[in-house]
Amino acid sequence: MSENNPLLQQWNTPFGVPPFEKIKVAHFLPAIKASIEEGREEIDSIIKNPEPPTFANTIEALELSGKKLGRITSILFNLNSAETSPELQKAAMDASPLLTEYSNDITLNGELFLRIAQIYKHREYTLYSAEQGMLLERTYLGFIKGGAGLDGHKREIFREISTELSTLSLKFEENVLAETNNFFLHITEKNKIKGLPDAAVESAAAEAGSRNLKGWVFTLHAPSFIPFMQYAADRGLREKMHRAYSTRGFRNNEYDNKNIVKRIAQLRLQLANLLGYSDFASMALDDRMAETPANVMKFLNKMLVSSLPAARADFDRVTEFAAGEGLSGEMMRWDWAYYSEKLKKKTLNINDELLKPYLLLENVQNAVFGLATGLYGISFHQIEGVPVYHPDVKVFEVKDGSEHLALLYLDFHPRKGKSGGAWMTTFRDQSARDGIETRPVVSLVMNFTKPSKATPSLLTHNELTTLLHEFGHALHAIFSKCRYESLSGTSVVRDFVELPSQIMENWAYEKEWLDTWAEHYKTGEKIPEELLGKLRELALFNEGYACLRQLSFGLLDMAWHTIKGDIGLEVDTFERNAMFSTDLFPPVDGTNMSVSFGHLFSGGYAAGYYGYKWAEVLDADAFSMFTETSIFDRKTAEAFRKHILEKGGTEKAAILYHNFRGREPSIDPLLKRSGFLR
Repeated sequence: MSENNPLLQQWNTPFGVPPFEKIKVAHFLPAIKASIEEGREEIDSIIKNPEPPTFANTIEALELSGKKLGRITSILFNLNSAETSPELQKAAMDASPLLTEYSNDITLNGELFLRIAQIYKHREYTLYSAEQGMLLERTYLGFIKGGAGLDGHKREIFREISTELSTLSLKFEENVLAETNNFFLHITEKNKIKGLPDAAVESAAAEAGSRNLKGWVFTLHAPSFIPFMQYAADRGLREKMHRAYSTRGFRNNEYDNKNIVKRIAQLRLQLANLLGYSDFASMALDDRMAETPANVMKFLNKMLVSSLPAARADFDRVTEFAAGEGLSGEMMRWDWAYYSEKLKKKTLNINDELLKPYLLLENVQNAVFGLATGLYGISFHQIEGVPVYHPDVKVFEVKDGSEHLALLYLDFHPRKGKSGGAWMTTFRDQSARDGIETRPVVSLVMNFTKPSKATPSLLTHNELTTLLHEFGHALHAIFSKCRYESLSGTSVVRDFVELPSQIMENWAYEKEWLDTWAEHYKTGEKIPEELLGKLRELALFNEGYACLRQLSFGLLDMAWHTIKGDIGLEVDTFERNAMFSTDLFPPVDGTNMSVSFGHLFSGGYAAGYYGYKWAEVLDADAFSMFTETSIFDRKTAEAFRKHILEKGGTEKAAILYHNFRGREPSIDPLLKRSGFLR
């Protein structure tokens, strides 16, 4: 079978990338099943090794097992997010329980755990490098959290819960994508698109044309939805779009996620209880920087106290402005982006549309690459002939001098088979063995507006920060200089992983950087000095409200994952209770966030969403080290590369940060940057 299945063969491709053009959906399940069997044989050889357990014959051997399965599943799940189909979704759904069973068979293997536990118990008597010590610690803790310490009956319960959770998370994501794709707003009357910028109108006309419809079509995908909510003058249509977006997974149809959300939360609690934790958050946090739910709540509440006065002032200012513009009645959620944008234009005379002509996608891409070149001395070279999973994808070789560092895939535009949002992922992570280094294959996936016949792809300033953010994740993977794959690149604790990404966003507001490249795509003129000067003000515009909103997501996350029993409430009531202290708007019946909150229920951020704001503390503090010298300071950049980007998860996050900054992180730079401290 392997000779007919490209997933099971050696890949004779440039840089050993997946041969996408040869891979069919039908190849995945047979390849996964075959690779699982191969992985079982590798585990069996570890257990049956007659030699006493050592780091090399047990911990390292376990780390090196299952590599073929890992490379296959990375393709399956990456494609399921970036270029999916009903057939691929079914393959992912069918594979999920098999993978969970395989994972459970490893972590619930009593003989294997005895070997690991023996090494861990005597670890103080053995000399390990810092990286080996971390691998041992994470392996042992992973087995404990994987149920290795449970007795036979509890192990079976653990196995059942894990399998159900993996299936439910996939179903949750599929439901949200289906709901997103199934709605569109079709407009045929020109007066109904009043206020919308030309680029948004052109894109909507192109979308209508692709559906063989006249007029304009707007969807719930970000490049269409966000401009509509910001600029559409028709309040009734804004409400319709908002309700469509906010009722995804909440409409009592075949894609409803209410019961899935409650079931996932209960199963996570049961899993935590089985392992001796009072709640899921306690289990998730005990190896992170925050350590405990109490510390997270203390942090969130401190930020809440700092931001709430500014948030209320922002809300009152926009509400007062809207009333002056003729809004009658209460400010509703579908009014916020529209009137905020109008107020921003009036007070700052700046909006996304004013900046977009200066943010041509090709120029942005080159500028982001150039920034990395200036900071770190690396270069990017577009190459042809490398297999890609879609014609839109471009491939770049990343070099440090003459040394190959990585391949970088860029996938910029939305399409029906692509999930919304933006993310960085890898098809292969960095590792080193026996003096031979495996370099990563990294992919950046975005949803930027496609070019039309009349207009090229122009980014909003927010999209510029998004690209910088995800590019920061990419640098974390690209620079990785680790021995073990499971510790390399972005394989760090959840509340540290956003530091390399969020620090990059700072450059989006720096005049000194923008001056070097941002120019009007038609005239070639630089961004006017006045407009550049207002970017800092733009960063602070409604920052209190933005911070409050982010904190509300963190509080919702913690509420779902600190439950101690059956919540006894409907999903919408539970959500409102959790977010009550941060909500400035009247409630909108029939809407709900939890049921489409992929970060929590399908994206790996359960009990970890606070990490975005936590990482803002780190990134503001870290970036202040640049501003003390220069935003292009090579010495600071090299220190960040050496102590953060190259290290992956080879040491405790707190140690890595201290090695870079020379002290513990301070919250003050973030409060100052946000305008909460004067």
